[in-house]
Amino acid sequence: MSIAEKNLLLDVKDLKVHFPIAAKSAWPWSKPTPLKAVDGVNIRLYEGETLGVVGESGCGKSTLARAVIGLVEATDGEVVWLGQDLTKLDEVKKRSKRKEIQMIFQDPLASLNPRMNIGDIIAEPLRTFYPELSKDEVKSRVQKMMTKVGLLPNVINRYPHEFSGGQCQRIGIARALILEPKLIICDEPVSALDVSIQAQVVNLLKELQTEMGLSLIFIAHDLSVVKHISDRVLVMYLGNAVELAEGNALFDEPRHPYTKALMSAVPIPDPDIERNKEIQLLEGDLPSPMNPPSGCVFRTRCPLASEECAKRKPELRGDDHHAVSCHKA
Repeated sequence: MSIAEKNLLLDVKDLKVHFPIAAKSAWPWSKPTPLKAVDGVNIRLYEGETLGVVGESGCGKSTLARAVIGLVEATDGEVVWLGQDLTKLDEVKKRSKRKEIQMIFQDPLASLNPRMNIGDIIAEPLRTFYPELSKDEVKSRVQKMMTKVGLLPNVINRYPHEFSGGQCQRIGIARALILEPKLIICDEPVSALDVSIQAQVVNLLKELQTEMGLSLIFIAHDLSVVKHISDRVLVMYLGNAVELAEGNALFDEPRHPYTKALMSAVPIPDPDIERNKEIQLLEGDLPSPMNPPSGCVFRTRCPLASEECAKRKPELRGDDHHAVSCHKA
């Protein structure tokens, strides 16, 4: 099914997340400097779709995800979920929407309460949103979800430290899915796992997506994993979206100079091709998000930069199939 035939779930419009950083000056009237973690990002997510988000560390991937779900307050912009702007809702209404959007975190063990057994961890969202459920109903739902994510129901009374990293991530997935949400935000869910376990978790997410009709926002550094699971991929640089494209199009024909540099670093399993391929190295250091370059934020490291790039910030031009933010692309 093409994008045009799918229902729009999430529409993020010009989202900004700026953190005020206190000035080093001793003067009490000195104004704080804004750290522009996310600086005007637009994304659209459709029903049943997986949107991959990539970029180097510090580009704003996790902050974008946390702003969408409401863990970080947006400075400006809109997060429209099923026609409602979540940034404009009060806490009571926003809380009712949270069961429709859940999150899987990067560190599987740190995201679980070590003082709770896994049955209570998975059941906690149920007790929060459905307090009318009996103890037996909650236990039955938890055990069914454990089976669905590949955990034995008879380990329901064990604690997180008794499980491996991959099993802990399965517990986190079960907790996120127990409310049967429409959207799961995966914040680098496999980066702390071994390669073989990464494949198991990614395949599990794909199976659950098909079975439960989920939409995913999948954040990762490993571009091979992103290509495997994503329908479309968003590339971010210094808090800005520089390219958005369908997975195959982005990997086969990247248009933005930054995307080309990222793709050239992806290992190719053919030794002859890998040995002879040209790697595009970026010159210079990553600018500070507290003092980003004028105009295009990538211009200080871009081989195509011109005077126009310093004067005017490029917009993300194109459509949902392929869009790029560059004056020269």
